[in-house]
Order: sequence, then C-alpha cells, then structure tokens
Amino acid sequence: MTKPSREELERLVTADMRAITARSDRIGRAFARKHGVSYSDFQALLQVFVAETAGSPLTARELSHRMEVSGSAITYFVDRMTASGHVRRDVHPGDRRKVMLRYSEQGVEVARAFFTPLADNVHGAMAELHDRDLAAAHRVFLALIAAMATFEDEVDR
Repeated sequence: MTKPSREELERLVTADMRAITARSDRIGRAFARKHGVSYSDFQALLQVFVAETAGSPLTARELSHRMEVSGSAITYFVDRMTASGHVRRDVHPGDRRKVMLRYSEQGVEVARAFFTPLADNVHGAMAELHDRDLAAAHRVFLALIAAMATFEDEVDR
C-alpha cells in the first residue's frame, strides 16, 4: 500500500469533516425530537451552552448573529426557551444595559442528556488511540476551526 499524498490526506480530512458535520446535524435533529424540543430551539440552546461553558455568555444579539436569524426571530426563540425553562436572562454584571442568556438547570439537564452519552461514545471510540494521535487530531481540528472561521468571515463580507 502506498503512502497517501498530502493532497489526498487533506481531501480525506475534509471529507471526514463534512461527514462529522452531517452526522452531528442528524444526531441533533433526532435528539431534539426525542426530547420534545424544536431543532431550532435545540441549536439555540447548544449555542448558549457552548458559549457559557467557554466563559463567554451570549447576548440575544450575539445569538442572533450565530444563528443567522433576525432580532425578532431571536426574541421569539429566547422567549420560548425562557418560558420552557431552558434559558434564563441575567443582567450583565459590568453593564446593566446588557442582558446575558444563561442556561437554566433544566437547560443543563438537556445539554447533559446530549453531551454525556456522546462523550462516553467518543471516549470508547478513542480508547485505543495513542496520546500523540489525539494531540495530532487536536491540532487538525484547531486548523479546521481556524479555516472555517476565516471562510465564515469571507462569506459574511
């Protein structure tokens, strides 16, 4: 077996990224249906959860930008998620004019029901991989994230 060329490896990694993206979308839709949440609400909840977990809670405007929906649409999302108990609105401690979107305990439970079994499956799938392989994969993912961010900026122009 011949060693794949650099171009072939990049093509394979890009194809893998597309497959992961498509699978993630299917999983998210199925999970949302199973838990009685609309897919759009689930996507919004994940955006809130990921941002808050990273230490950067979102405003409604930031969520609107991430989801590429209008301000009125995001108000509808946030109102619905607040009414369902998944998200709460908190005043920003440094600027009382800003309202931060935070996941509620019920929102955390939905996120845990999604991320915990996913993490267990990922852990099992990677158990046999060497640490250097995981480190290399992490570098690849960082490069892909950076490339996607650059592409997003180009598309937004």
